[in-house]
Amino acid sequence: MSGTVQSKENLRLLSGNEAIARGAYEAGVKVAAAYPGTPSTEILEYLAEYEGAHAEWAPNEKVAVEVALGASMAGARALAAMKHVGVNVAADPIFTASYTGVKGGLVIVTADDPEMHSSQNEQDNRHYAVAAKMPMLEPSDSAEAKAYTKLAFSLSERFDVPVFLRTTTRVSHATGAVVLGDVEPPAVPLGFVEEPAKWVMLPVNARRRHVLVEERMRALREFAETFEGNRIEWGDRSLGIITAGVAYQYVREAFPDASVLKLGLAHPLPERLVRTFAAGVKRLIVVEELDPIIETHVKALGIPVEGKDRIPLLGELNPRIVRQAISGEAAPVREPAIVPNRPPNLCAGCPHRSLFFALNKCKVTVTGDIGCYTLSALPPLKSMDTCVCMGASIGTAFGMEKALGEAARGKVVAVIGDSTFVHSGITGLINVVYNRGFSTVIILDNGTTAMTGAQDHPGTGKTLQAEAAHRLDLAALCRAIGVEHVYTVNPHDQEATEAVLRREINRDAPSVVIAQASCVLLPEHRAERRPALEVVEELCNGCKACGKLGCPAIEWIPLTPEEAVAAGKKPTQKGVVRINRLMCDGCNLCPDVCKMRAMVEAAP
Repeated sequence: MSGTVQSKENLRLLSGNEAIARGAYEAGVKVAAAYPGTPSTEILEYLAEYEGAHAEWAPNEKVAVEVALGASMAGARALAAMKHVGVNVAADPIFTASYTGVKGGLVIVTADDPEMHSSQNEQDNRHYAVAAKMPMLEPSDSAEAKAYTKLAFSLSERFDVPVFLRTTTRVSHATGAVVLGDVEPPAVPLGFVEEPAKWVMLPVNARRRHVLVEERMRALREFAETFEGNRIEWGDRSLGIITAGVAYQYVREAFPDASVLKLGLAHPLPERLVRTFAAGVKRLIVVEELDPIIETHVKALGIPVEGKDRIPLLGELNPRIVRQAISGEAAPVREPAIVPNRPPNLCAGCPHRSLFFALNKCKVTVTGDIGCYTLSALPPLKSMDTCVCMGASIGTAFGMEKALGEAARGKVVAVIGDSTFVHSGITGLINVVYNRGFSTVIILDNGTTAMTGAQDHPGTGKTLQAEAAHRLDLAALCRAIGVEHVYTVNPHDQEATEAVLRREINRDAPSVVIAQASCVLLPEHRAERRPALEVVEELCNGCKACGKLGCPAIEWIPLTPEEAVAAGKKPTQKGVVRINRLMCDGCNLCPDVCKMRAMVEAAP
């Protein structure tokens, strides 16, 4: 499936995400929708660069799938992309789309995140393919990512079913050689055809469609037996390994001589091919990341097999882990370089730091959400107390309010980002108003979806394809919901922000505080960068009060007793503070906490 190199002119090094975008383009995709989330974000960003396809950031993954499904119903090839937890949000339309089927090919990309590099859980979305009774392709490199994307569209139309394409972080972001091809002509005519028995899932129609779903699964199981992406690579038959996805690469590196059954179709699995392979090897092992999906299926066939009793259940695999798990011998590797520990941190000048520093002073329980601001849970800010999923902060705060009653007044607030509020926070706020709460919700409006790379959303006034769009007015929306007390503050103004927070947290009614200040990484902000600050070392007494901000531009310079005396300090002073002018954004937060007035605007 990786293709044959015919011309170096058509050969490119592409990441898995780039390859998926290229595959969708070559397949003639007409509509694509997504919500940004690592490791899937770049798929839509790359696809937006190709002409002929409408690519959009949807408010959330559920909407993205519904948009793609509608395009498919109208005969267009369509794609929806999301990270693994996004499928949880989109599950409702996905499960029913398995019943309706498609007209134009419909592909749903799920990008799983083993090791949780940027996620709140480590779920294995192969379970969704089984539960929704939909086929799932699983590429192991960039070449297969492109090829399987194109294949997914044709399978979707052939079997009248949405098709999952599953990647993992390693496949999404690793690069490999990919042969570029031409754009395929449309396989299905455009136009919606009224067919209530197929498209309208009333119970009477859904019952009939369920029969077709089961017939389709039988046909897909037969397809799996001859699918060229499911292949046996015979080698030393004393060891046979069944594997899929990026784990195939690890197996091939760790055991180049072993016999391997590579599965490109994660669901349904080829039962006869598995039996043939198992009968041909002396020892059988399944190597797969995360849950024992393949292993459980093989055992259900009555075939003795090793798996998670040896292969780790948690985190990513690699060749060394695989080799040691199977043979007990670690593959020789170079000793890792020793580098300083660098925990994640908010950027210098980030408006979130100012807001959470003010919340710290208010001494409240903060129910948090998904975004850059989640880093405020770490020292030294340590000012976020819960984080569950997109949009959960508001419902969690309201639940605490109802559980604690009057004891919660003035003690609990919800914090949520602008993009996350649009994604799934609005309904939580409606619930607060409808069910007579008094929760205070703080919307951190930095004008972008920052944590995934500064993507636009309905509140920025721009689309994915850089077109001007209506800009959602968050304050007006909150008032329309029924929140009577809505206030906008600049979090860099500590005194004013703290005053508003203290007033609203203690209010006997729902309120919303919009902390509005742009992300420091946005080009428009950087173009208007404020003057950097510097420290008057003669005034610095080394109290480290500014260290409570956790700003990466503030550096601690240790001093020996001799150095302290030479600098005119007491010999007991352990050091002084300096500001890295290259990093400083001039937000002026540190002067607010320096009692010695040692933080001043730097000379030009």
